Amino acid sequence: MLTVSVISPEAVLFEGTADSVVAPAFDGQVGILTGHAPMMTLLGKGELRVGAGKDAQRFTVEGGFLQVVENRVRVVTERAGRA
Repeated sequence: MLTVSVISPEAVLFEGTADSVVAPAFDGQVGILTGHAPMMTLLGKGELRVGAGKDAQRFTVEGGFLQVVENRVRVVTERAGRA
């Protein structure tokens, strides 16, 4: 299980656990599952999906970064909202 934080300048949009994260990196989509290697990438513009299926939390994001360390995913974005 992943521990996920989605943070914008205005608020913490999501804080919780999920089985997956799909994010719009600057050069294409990136998928994160439990056990993912440590990484950091810049975000582009698009849909961020936390979790899978009908229970997925969806956000529109623009800019910022995504960091993965020891099953913790931190998304810090310049602009975000619920999709």
